[in-house]
Amino acid sequence: MMDLRELYQDIILDHGRHPRNFRCIAEPSNIAKGHNPLCGDKVRVFVILQDGRISDVALQGSGCAISTASASLMTEVIKGKTLPEADSLYRAFHARVTGGAEPQIPAALEDDADRLLPLGGVKAYPARVKCATLAWHTLDAALHGAAADAAVKTE
Repeated sequence: MMDLRELYQDIILDHGRHPRNFRCIAEPSNIAKGHNPLCGDKVRVFVILQDGRISDVALQGSGCAISTASASLMTEVIKGKTLPEADSLYRAFHARVTGGAEPQIPAALEDDADRLLPLGGVKAYPARVKCATLAWHTLDAALHGAAADAAVKTE
């Protein structure tokens, strides 16, 4: 039987090599750019908000397998969520990869939070935490940033 760590590694490699929702959205309602100058990872997150719900989300950019996999998984779990649900998933993911106390999330989001478990191991590698969180910080800027094309740097 495959070791859980191997399964998680396979999920990260698959999303890193074949990111989901890797495209531009022609007319997004929200957009932000993220850049990690320490390693060169770059991401642009496009969001369409309709009636308080994320009806579509996409990304473009370049980065390491962790950064790309995290962005890809993020787009899968965030699509269809309300802003408060997206915020809950963001806080739970951030706590998980930084080793912080995980907040209570609504039961309806537990399966989505569990889909992000493969990235939880990066907390053992502090230099990789910024790779895993870049897309999430960028999504947060897209959803809550004051500028139409907000920019995020993680250092």
